[in-house]
Amino acid sequence: MSLSSFEQKILAFLKENEDRSFSVNDISTRLNYGGNKNYKKLVKALAFLERVGEIQLTPNGKFRAFSRDDSITGTFRSNGKGYGFINYDEEQPDLFVPGPYVGEAMDGDTVEAVVIKRIDPSTGKGSEARVEKVTERASSQLVGEFFAYDQKLRAETGFLGYIIPKGDFADELKINILPEGIHPADHTICIVKIKDYPTSQRPNFMTGLVAKEIGHKDEPGIDILSILFQFGIPHEFPENVKEAAEKVPQVIDEKALEGRRDLRNEVIMTIDGADAKDLDDAISLKKNPDGTYQLGVHIADVSHYVTEGSPIDAEAYERGTSVYLTDRVVPMLPQRLSNGICSLHPNEDRLTLTCEMSINQKGDVIKHSIYTSVINSSYRMTYSDVNEILDGDLDLRTKYQAIVPVLEEMAELHHILEEMRQQRGALNFDAPEAKIIVDEDGLPLDIELRERFVGERLIESFMLIANETVAREFTAKGYPFIYRIHEQPKVEKMERFAEFVTSFGIVLRGEASAISPKQLQEALANVADQPIEQVVSTMMLRSMQQAKYSEEPLGHYGLAAEDYTHFTSPIRRYPDLLVHRLIHQYIKERPTAKDFDRLEAFIPDAAIHSSKMERRAVDAERETDALKKAEYMVDKVGEEFDGMISSITSFGIFIQLPNTVEGLVRLASLTDDYYNFNQQHLLLIGERTGKVYRIGQKVKIQVTNVDVAERQIDFQILEADPVEGLDIDALDRQRKQAKNARNKDSRKRKPQQNRKDLKKVANDKGKQSHGNKRKKSNQSKKKFTIRKRSN
Repeated sequence: MSLSSFEQKILAFLKENEDRSFSVNDISTRLNYGGNKNYKKLVKALAFLERVGEIQLTPNGKFRAFSRDDSITGTFRSNGKGYGFINYDEEQPDLFVPGPYVGEAMDGDTVEAVVIKRIDPSTGKGSEARVEKVTERASSQLVGEFFAYDQKLRAETGFLGYIIPKGDFADELKINILPEGIHPADHTICIVKIKDYPTSQRPNFMTGLVAKEIGHKDEPGIDILSILFQFGIPHEFPENVKEAAEKVPQVIDEKALEGRRDLRNEVIMTIDGADAKDLDDAISLKKNPDGTYQLGVHIADVSHYVTEGSPIDAEAYERGTSVYLTDRVVPMLPQRLSNGICSLHPNEDRLTLTCEMSINQKGDVIKHSIYTSVINSSYRMTYSDVNEILDGDLDLRTKYQAIVPVLEEMAELHHILEEMRQQRGALNFDAPEAKIIVDEDGLPLDIELRERFVGERLIESFMLIANETVAREFTAKGYPFIYRIHEQPKVEKMERFAEFVTSFGIVLRGEASAISPKQLQEALANVADQPIEQVVSTMMLRSMQQAKYSEEPLGHYGLAAEDYTHFTSPIRRYPDLLVHRLIHQYIKERPTAKDFDRLEAFIPDAAIHSSKMERRAVDAERETDALKKAEYMVDKVGEEFDGMISSITSFGIFIQLPNTVEGLVRLASLTDDYYNFNQQHLLLIGERTGKVYRIGQKVKIQVTNVDVAERQIDFQILEADPVEGLDIDALDRQRKQAKNARNKDSRKRKPQQNRKDLKKVANDKGKQSHGNKRKKSNQSKKKFTIRKRSN
């Protein structure tokens, strides 16, 4: 954007006085620009500079330049529509970047930006920013489909053709391909090394050369392979890692048993999905005469084989996690380890770390022990078999009669632990999860819902209690450790949720920054077994912060747990492997000051990196699911389905089918009326007819279009259940009353909270240790299926 000399003069003056604001008259006097004609020109220039984001208009009607206080540095996240957002502070909402202010930024870039509009609470509109410059590029290469030019265009442009990159980029963005690299065939998926990035003058123009051909877009498996490249997920192990894995013996050395507790004669079993190959957890249980339970959670001791600083360790750290993509797994560890010596196969000696717990009838761990061990799993059970045994299947109960009593006691303990979590306020969203069934070429045959019964849930309960117990042990000792944390929801998101649920008759009292998990649990209970249950649950889930890894024991809000870590999946998650390594060190002796310094320097970086790699894996898995769902719906254009409104935005209605496929009804396609968007209650209201669309409403739709490349499915609403008894004015009154009630409760609670804070400060004095301190967050065809487990 170019400014006139007069506009540049105004801008220079304001920048020289960035700590002050000026009225039009002030500027006119300072610049000696009097007279009616000049005054109008000045007003027009100021309006233009403000409109393009060069200067600010203050609330009192004066103008000022952006000061250093308005500058931020953050990560730019692009949107395919051309605009984006900047994440710059965990405690602050993202800044919206309108399309004209994106500048040279691309998705993931680190940018310097200036805030051009502060949030306006009266309208709810977000703050806006303008990208000033890119300080670090997120990508030096991109993945996309090549479109070849003919001979004439090659001669005219000097380019072989262009590539449309995969990911969140403006629709107009193209990478023009230079002839210096590989010359790919038309419609080949390629990796492009970027030479020239977009500029403010040419925002959608890039150049690059093809560094690698992934394959033709129609080849089987290329679609998912391109997603791996798109997200930078390595799918092959380097040669030095393969060589190191080959040297790992597949039989346990007798020396490795020294100092370990021998549990090979105990009845220990694994319970996993039928297709699982990396069995990293096993369990044992005995019920004591006093009614307590002796639960053993035995986890593969991966750290014995993956030593710190080794090639396998370095690769595992970089990957951070295994990635599950419909019909394949990209493992964190080479299969020789993950499916071999580290996997707890039945009738094989395996090295493990054990968390043994005595649990009473209330679900409290009254005693525990964490130690190194060796096991020999007696049974390799599947979820389906366990569920059928517990349901009374006579054949299976006869086949496994030796362990039927143990399985029944495991179910008993699971229900006790489940009730314990329920009592303390743990949230159970239990959102439907899709299982996409594909043929040997990766084409989707069906989409089913994954069902979780007692077999799946009891394993989850046992892993959760082991994770809590391990975390509590090392929090109490104050040693450097890595935790899995889930912080208090952010205030603005919880306020939006509280306003939203008033339309369902749910009132959340108290300060938004201090709403407890128990309150949210009670809100879910109020809508249990109602048609709106899934909607309220989904909206509540969207209000939560993302769980992540941290060196600080900040607790887990969703589980209502004071201490939590990841201990149970070291084959597929690096933080679990790190936890095992720390346990090995700490059960031998107290760490030295040198150990503290080393670990306190390493663990925070490991936590940040692991969280990023987890997010990358989730994004790739979500992209793959969207791809396969779009492919599944391609031949269903014109067909009709029942669905439910899952979300409403200012540009349309998202509708989810029972199999979790989601499609968009664009606002422009609702031609029977002009619909206004009610942001507080997420409603669309017809201006003339008063017709309402709301979340949770059942509808019948027709599939109108499917764009596999864009992962976009479009619906048209044919019928919608009527929304009855919805008084918008009453809802607004109820919303305001609920907000006033929260504010009133907040004022009542503040003095008491202040006393608690003062007491905490007094108690904390003199308690500084060299290790971690306890901290509370103040926001506190052939078919393939892949199993996933997440805690």
